[in-house]
Amino acid sequence: MKKLRTYAIVDYLKQKKYCSVQELIGHFRVSGATMYRDIAELAARDVVQRVHGGIALKERSAGSNQPSGSPFQERLSWNRERKEIIALKALRRIGENDILFLDSSTTVHYLAQLLEKSAFSNLTIVTNSVTIIQNFHKYPSHYVRIGLGGSYDVQLNSFLGQSTLRELEYLEISKAFISAFGVGDDKVTTNHEYHASLLMKVLDLASHRYLLADRSKFNRSGLFRIAPCRAFDEILSDSDQGQ
Repeated sequence: MKKLRTYAIVDYLKQKKYCSVQELIGHFRVSGATMYRDIAELAARDVVQRVHGGIALKERSAGSNQPSGSPFQERLSWNRERKEIIALKALRRIGENDILFLDSSTTVHYLAQLLEKSAFSNLTIVTNSVTIIQNFHKYPSHYVRIGLGGSYDVQLNSFLGQSTLRELEYLEISKAFISAFGVGDDKVTTNHEYHASLLMKVLDLASHRYLLADRSKFNRSGLFRIAPCRAFDEILSDSDQGQ
């Protein structure tokens, strides 16, 4: 219920641009303490900014590929520093002649940004992430860049489905970098059925498998199982729980 309300607050702000806290309390019929907690969460995710007497949507730069308040953009801001630490660890696992699969997670997004500035002589990047595909022009021109097509999923900002799986069948993957919703009880999980299907296929194809998960992902579980933890060569995290 709380998650739904924070999305509703963002939608309300898109219409109003600015709201006083009292207006939000009255509109959503919650206590002051509840609304302040929601505002604090949205501010921590860099979605809203506090202004005198209320809140407003955070302005996004003109070059952003994602609209303010989109699910992907909200997740991109969440735990950013932790994700950047993990991305640096992942970059050290990449070498010349690698054929990489990068998933559409926000953690892997930060690895993709590092690869934009990398200087490998020979590297191939395969992805179903719309954001990474949109940024293909930023990578060194001699890199091979392959975008997988399929049905567009707005929440994950990615291509999924049977078309995506069929395109994967023709590819070799040397190293796969993926993330997930939850890690615990020797299993890695997500809340999206088609996402789980894609990642299971990728893990089956890849010679080396890396899970990128910040500390908030541990000891929680999503609805659909991707793989057991032991299926990964390494679990890269910002905490001691990862390898």
